[in-house]
Amino acid sequence: MNFRESIRSAWEMIVAHKLRAFFTILGTVVGVTFLIAVITLIEGMNAYMTEEFAGQIFGVNSVMVRRTPTVQISGDPEYYRELRRRPSLTFEDAEWLEQRIETPGVMAIASTRGGQLSGPDGRTIEGVRITGASASFFRVRSMNVDLGRVFQAQEEEAGMPVAVIGRDVADRLFEGTNPLGKEIRIMGFPYQVIGVLERQGSLFGMSMDNQVIAPARSRLNGYVNPRNVLDEIIFQVPEARYLPAATVEIEGWMRIRQRLRPDQPNNFEVETAEASLSFWTRISQIMLVALPGLVGISLVVGAVVIMNIMLVSVTERTREIGLRKSLGARRRDILRQFVIEAGTLSGIGGLIGIGLGAGLAALVATLSPLPAAVAPWSIALGLFLGVGVGIAAGAYPAYRAASLDPIEALRHE
Repeated sequence: MNFRESIRSAWEMIVAHKLRAFFTILGTVVGVTFLIAVITLIEGMNAYMTEEFAGQIFGVNSVMVRRTPTVQISGDPEYYRELRRRPSLTFEDAEWLEQRIETPGVMAIASTRGGQLSGPDGRTIEGVRITGASASFFRVRSMNVDLGRVFQAQEEEAGMPVAVIGRDVADRLFEGTNPLGKEIRIMGFPYQVIGVLERQGSLFGMSMDNQVIAPARSRLNGYVNPRNVLDEIIFQVPEARYLPAATVEIEGWMRIRQRLRPDQPNNFEVETAEASLSFWTRISQIMLVALPGLVGISLVVGAVVIMNIMLVSVTERTREIGLRKSLGARRRDILRQFVIEAGTLSGIGGLIGIGLGAGLAALVATLSPLPAAVAPWSIALGLFLGVGVGIAAGAYPAYRAASLDPIEALRHE
């Protein structure tokens, strides 16, 4: 019996025993479904963190100086006490640093807090992301406008009461009318709308279009933060190859600015997207090992189910096996037939599981802020495991079938 005939014979047995085939497939489907779903969600989070999170929080090819880390995951109370003792960043720090840094690039400053916005007809929005920034902030964060323009360096230095609003703010305060030239009140202060940002989307379910950006030296200075205090100083280099040099230089100048001795640790944070996302890299690596490992337990259960069903199949088909052997079928022909039958069943289960797993991950992405991205390697892994589990589980039943004595098999009732 050649390989093609073995496949045809295996398929005929699957069609003839549909209920048995269903339960055999089910064991693989469950395991592969959740394996693909878990890997898809983890890969989606990886893409989301490196593209969306890093781009919107840090900017492309940027170094950020902050008083405290952007992401804080330590549970040590002494660590938080040390953060509170750190000196604040100021406008003077940014100016001092900009005058000395030699690496080519653009510097920006920003401070952000939540607050209230009012429109010209008295409409009010709570929880708006209010940012006081330099004119270069738009360039560093790759922000463009749909309508109007961003404010210029001269307007920022003079503290002009002009503002650029997000799309959600424009829609809620002006209901489709042109907001350019209209007055809004930011935390009670009047500002003229000069631009509307392109739609930014959301970050972990939080709209990035519910924001307003105004000059850092306008009347917001002292209300977003204490007067002349900044949240962050951002330095963007033209190419990624300048990033290491900029990071080292900024850290060195800031240590001089803070009058730190060589043996003293930094009392500020110098961050890049890569360094700050290292925590997520560690977590995702652990998840990629641990979670599929746990899900893999269901594949072991599926393998046990397949093995038992195949053993039952061998018992039921003992006379058939004896007849085949008496007609000249060799041991390897019987072995191949049962292994192919088990592999085909679990392979079908693997394919179904891949589709269901991707669908489950897409459903989670639709109903929650969690993204999903199907990795090609996970599809190959799911199919490999599906077929592999069947072959491994069917090996022993196939061996037993191939080892049957043909005379004894023909006597079997």
